[in-house]
Parts: sequence; structure tokens; C-alpha cells
Amino acid sequence: LAVTEITTLRDYYDFDAKYEAGGSQHVIPADLPAHVTEAAMKFALKAHQALGCRGATRSDFRYDDKRDRLVILETNTQPGMTPTSLVPEQAAFVGMSFEQLVTWMIEDASCQR
Repeated sequence: LAVTEITTLRDYYDFDAKYEAGGSQHVIPADLPAHVTEAAMKFALKAHQALGCRGATRSDFRYDDKRDRLVILETNTQPGMTPTSLVPEQAAFVGMSFEQLVTWMIEDASCQR
């Protein structure tokens, strides 16, 4: 859907930073060079396909701007759907409502496709 940059004013990105309202800021689109955004989207899709996933997944990366190096950390096959979760925010960024996102996820998960 999109690449999100997560920032926090805390010393590190912990549980509270992740789940408390205002604990972190989600920058969409991430403030990255275009080639890094393109690479993140490409690698996330490749991971999704290699794992045989359906529906929505979320891949997490670290980007080292000094070395211009992007590293995939994990692909989450059951990304959160809470008010502070990334996938619903990314869907909204690309013009998809929460209802449309959930409908797409249900339809994609069905056996009749």
C-alpha cells in the first residue's frame, strides 16, 4: 500500500510508543529517497509472495541512510487493525476506506477466488 516511517520522542520504540495514542508518529509517505521507497515496496511484495501469503501483510525494514542500505526485518502475516495500526493508515493514504480494506481482506481470504 505505502511506506510508513515511524518516529517517537521516547528513547526507543517500545510497547507504549506503539500502542498509546500519540506514542509515535507515522509519516506517510516516508521521507525517503524514491529508490528506497521503490525497493521497500518491491521487497515487501517478494516476501509476501515467497511466503505464499494472501490478504494484507506488513513488512518491517531498517534503512541506514549513511550506507544507503535497506534491510528487511520481518514480514508480519497478521498485521494489526487497531486505531494506531499501520495497514489501515496506509489504506487510507491510498484512498481506501476501512470498510473497503476489510471487505478486500475477507474476499481475498475466501476459498472462491
